[in-house]
Amino acid sequence: MEKLVKSRKPTEEELIHSTFNALRTEQRQLATKLSEIELDLNEHNIVIETLNKLDGERKCFRLIGGVLVERKICDVLPTLIKNRGEMSKIVKTLNEQLTKKGIEINEFKNNHNIQVKGGFSEPTELNEKHSEEKKTDQGSSVIVNNV
Repeated sequence: MEKLVKSRKPTEEELIHSTFNALRTEQRQLATKLSEIELDLNEHNIVIETLNKLDGERKCFRLIGGVLVERKICDVLPTLIKNRGEMSKIVKTLNEQLTKKGIEINEFKNNHNIQVKGGFSEPTELNEKHSEEKKTDQGSSVIVNNV
């Protein structure tokens, strides 16, 4: 026979902990995406700088959807410049989102009196008596004070 497993409601500390970890995960994902796009932007800058020095009628090869296509520099250069502009806008937007996410995390930490062990602020003796420590996926501990 199957046993019925009673599911328990998560405690307030567990909810705070999981919400905090979700915010940190979102922040890391934004930072990763920002880094990827900045690398692509840097590559575009290098290619544009190199192609600007060459004759526009010279042939070049461009990878489009996994297929290497032969084009002329004068045909490829405007597209690269347009893409670079769009990537710059995306970088700006991601930087703003990353800043907002950092502010949101700091407000959440302050509102729920969270201290990240191993971070900049260590719990005091008084706070340790009224706190619950939880290990995060990243190896650091999150302290949720119950004061």
